[in-house]
Amino acid sequence: MKGIVQEKSCILHVEIEEIKDPQAPEELFEKLALLPYSTFLDSSLRMPGYGEHSFIGFHPYLVISFKNNVTTYFSREHGQGTAKGHPLQILREALYSRRIELDDPRLPPFIGGGVGYLSYELGRYIEKLPATVVDDYQLPEMVFAFYDKVIAYDHNTRKSYLVVSSPDNPSEEVARAWKILEGPAPVFRWEKKGKEPVFSSNFTKEQYLEAVRRVIEYIKAGDIYQANLSQRFNTTLRIHPWKMYKRLRQVNAAPFSAYLNLREAQVCSSSPERFLKIDGDLVETRPIKGTRRRSPDPREDRRLKEELQSSAKDRAELSMIVDLERNDLGRTCEYGSVRVREHAVIESYATVHHLVSTVEGRLHKGKDEIDLLRATFPGGSITGAPKIRSMEIIDELEPTARSVYTGSIGYLGFNGKSDLNIAIRTIIVLGDQAYFQVGGGIVADSSPEDEYEETLHKGKALFEALSSL
Repeated sequence: MKGIVQEKSCILHVEIEEIKDPQAPEELFEKLALLPYSTFLDSSLRMPGYGEHSFIGFHPYLVISFKNNVTTYFSREHGQGTAKGHPLQILREALYSRRIELDDPRLPPFIGGGVGYLSYELGRYIEKLPATVVDDYQLPEMVFAFYDKVIAYDHNTRKSYLVVSSPDNPSEEVARAWKILEGPAPVFRWEKKGKEPVFSSNFTKEQYLEAVRRVIEYIKAGDIYQANLSQRFNTTLRIHPWKMYKRLRQVNAAPFSAYLNLREAQVCSSSPERFLKIDGDLVETRPIKGTRRRSPDPREDRRLKEELQSSAKDRAELSMIVDLERNDLGRTCEYGSVRVREHAVIESYATVHHLVSTVEGRLHKGKDEIDLLRATFPGGSITGAPKIRSMEIIDELEPTARSVYTGSIGYLGFNGKSDLNIAIRTIIVLGDQAYFQVGGGIVADSSPEDEYEETLHKGKALFEALSSL
């Protein structure tokens, strides 16, 4: 991106002002939701150790978008153009062109940087993988918007802050930010009356059962230990995507939720899963494997939770992915620093219980968050083990591209802090069509019928968010 970003890092000046009007983050974002490339990283569910902040990005100074080996950009200063090079290298150049050196633990972790997504198919530019599925979305394989204006909401204090960063005096951008924030409330003009929505899948039930059987055959033949197989649903959306997302965050609150208003689509995620957290040289990943549905009957719900906790199958499935993640982190982390901090703990959400582990490490000197992404993307919990062969089998058996689903959404900060989710429980809106995928890890003793039912349990909140309108 020569000429678009500085060849040397520019140290930014930062101005932070408290927003005195006490509004929830979703109320703050609603004023900005129609702005091009407005983004909301939404901790709609707080859990111990994470989900303490939500972040809003608006009026980006730079947007980069990668599709079919071409990176396009729009810069507030330089206009539109194309850039040559690997998309992750271009992402690195944009990230490191500006740095924030404030190191105050009282500050929110994200005070400027890039927000966006890495699609599942971006993995083909990291490893040599087949590409035989139909890409009917035709969405970019990577989009990141870079912000010098961020709103950070602290869920502990219920206070929100406008953070503006600039190579020079940030006062001009502060004034511009307040002008945007104090503008008129938007009008969301989109509502269709009619019957309950009809959902279509890219598999018939029998086709999905047969695909599960094919995965089991590959496992028994010794090709893989497990693979993540998914099916995709779509329906016509009857209200504005932002209104639908507000419903989604109510029925399926999650710590790594997000709403991205992009040029090509709106992305609505209520993910419970962290892919990567980076804080200086400390890194963390939290793979999920193992699911049971929730029950409205407390005794039945407790039984299902205990069944998951004691399930040898689910624990073995998670252990395989933990080993994969340890190996992936070990490619960029200091020898001996990678360890499993927690293993197979239960986390309960609105519609499902999950088994979760936490793996952490310390980056090698000379390695950064982009090196870490190259070594770990896409996350092993949504591919299988071994990763490359599992992804080859996914390409063979799934009929359509995943795009944002099972990729990653989050922020890369100018201050060396980043946080990215695994984009599950995620709805992609294209025009008036809403799409989402649900899947699960297939192992040798999987039951095809049970695996099919698990996808429906995982999709329950998404069906509800799109139906109860």
